[in-house]
Amino acid sequence: MRRMLLAGVAALATGTAMAAEPPLAIHCGKLFDARSGQMRGPHTLLVVDGRIQQTVSGGNAAVAGWREVDLRDKVCLPGWTDLHVHLGSESSPASYSEGFRLDPVDYAYRSVGFAEKTLMAGFTSVRDLGGEIAPHLRDAINQNLVKGPRIFAAGKSIATTGGHADPTNGYNEHLSHLIGPPGPTDGVINSADEARQAVRQRYKEGSDVIKITATGGVLSYAKSADAPQFVVDEIKAIVDTARDYGFRVAAHAHGSEGMKRAVLGGVTSIEHGTYMDEEVMRLMKQHGTWYVPTLYAGRFVSEKARIDGYYPAVVRPKAARIGAQIQDTAAKAYRNGVKIAFGTDQGVGPHGDNAREFIYMVEAGIPAAKALQAATVHAADVLGVDDQGVLEPGKRADLIALAADPLQDITAVMDVRFVMKDGVIYKQAQ
Repeated sequence: MRRMLLAGVAALATGTAMAAEPPLAIHCGKLFDARSGQMRGPHTLLVVDGRIQQTVSGGNAAVAGWREVDLRDKVCLPGWTDLHVHLGSESSPASYSEGFRLDPVDYAYRSVGFAEKTLMAGFTSVRDLGGEIAPHLRDAINQNLVKGPRIFAAGKSIATTGGHADPTNGYNEHLSHLIGPPGPTDGVINSADEARQAVRQRYKEGSDVIKITATGGVLSYAKSADAPQFVVDEIKAIVDTARDYGFRVAAHAHGSEGMKRAVLGGVTSIEHGTYMDEEVMRLMKQHGTWYVPTLYAGRFVSEKARIDGYYPAVVRPKAARIGAQIQDTAAKAYRNGVKIAFGTDQGVGPHGDNAREFIYMVEAGIPAAKALQAATVHAADVLGVDDQGVLEPGKRADLIALAADPLQDITAVMDVRFVMKDGVIYKQAQ
C-alpha cells in the first residue's frame, strides 16, 4: 500500500532526475583528497556511465566529443554522506500531534521535498535511521522518479517496551487498550527471540541497515533520555541476525551504560553518545566502533527547549540538558582517538542545512580535514561500501563543488555550487 502511495507522490513531484549524462570532462580548480585529507591542485575528472574513469592532474585534460564542465574556479570534493537523517519528518511544535492526524501519504509527500533539499546541499548519500517511508523513498529515487540522495534505509527502529522507538509512547489508556501492545513486527522487543524476529521483519520490509534505540531519547514522550533499554543478549541477537542478512547496526544511545552494552553487543556505530565516558571510549577503540555525534541535533533541541510550547513538558528538560552536552562529548572523543563519522539527525533540525554540522565539528576542535573525511571516506567505511567517498577511478561519480576552500574557511561548506550523483548533474551554478 505504501509503495502505491509513494508512486503517486513521485508522479506528482515537481521535476524528475535528469537523463543520463554523456561522457564528461570535469575541470576542478582544487580537489579534496579524502584519503589523505589534503587539498590538491587543479585536476580533470573523466566520467563515463556514472563512474570516474580517470583523474588527470593539471585540470586541462580534454577528450574530443566529450562534454566539458568548467569548475576551475571551484573546489571539488566527493559527495558528502550524512549517516543520520530522518527524511520522512521535520521537527516542529506540531510534531507530537501529527502522528494522530497525518497518513503515510502525507509523510511521503513531505519526504520528496526534504530529499531534494538534502541532495542540493551536497549530500549525495544518507543513512535514514528510522522511518517507514525511507525504503519506499529510496526506491523512488533509484527509479529516477524523484530527486534525492542515495538512501541506506533502516525502516522502523527497534526498541524495547516504552523505549525511545516504541510507537505507542504517550498514548492514553483507551488508545493503548484499543491498539494493544506493539511487538516485533512493530519494532518492539523484549527478548532475544523477539529481537531476531524484529530484524527479520526489517529484512522483509526492505531495510538496508538496522537501527536500535539502546537508551532513552530526547524527543520521545518518556521521562528518561539515558537509561539503558536493552540487555546485552538482546543486542547480540540483533547484531548476529543482522549479520546474516548483510546488515550493520546503528545504536542510538545517550547514557554510558547503554553505550557499553551496545558496543559489547557488536554494533557498528554509536549515535549521539552524549554521556560517553572513558570506559566507553576505551571499549569503542578496542572494538572498532564508530561514533556519529549529531552535533546539529544537540544545538537545535537545546535552543528550542528555551521556547515555551515547542516541546511537551516531559521532553523539555531532556532537550535542555542533553543538547548542551553533545559538543563537549565530541571534543573529548576526538582527543581520545575514537573513530568519528558524520551525521546530523536532520529531521530534528531542518533538512538541507546538514552542512552546518561541519562548522560545529570544527568548533569542537575537530580539524576541518577530519570533519570532511568523516562525511566521505569514513562514512563509506561505516556503511560498508567501497565505491564512494573518494574521487578515484572506478568509484561512483559523486562530486560536489564549493565556491571556496573549506580547509581555509569551514563556512565554505554552506555554499555548494555544483552537485553530481552517479554522473548526473543535479545542480550547477550559471
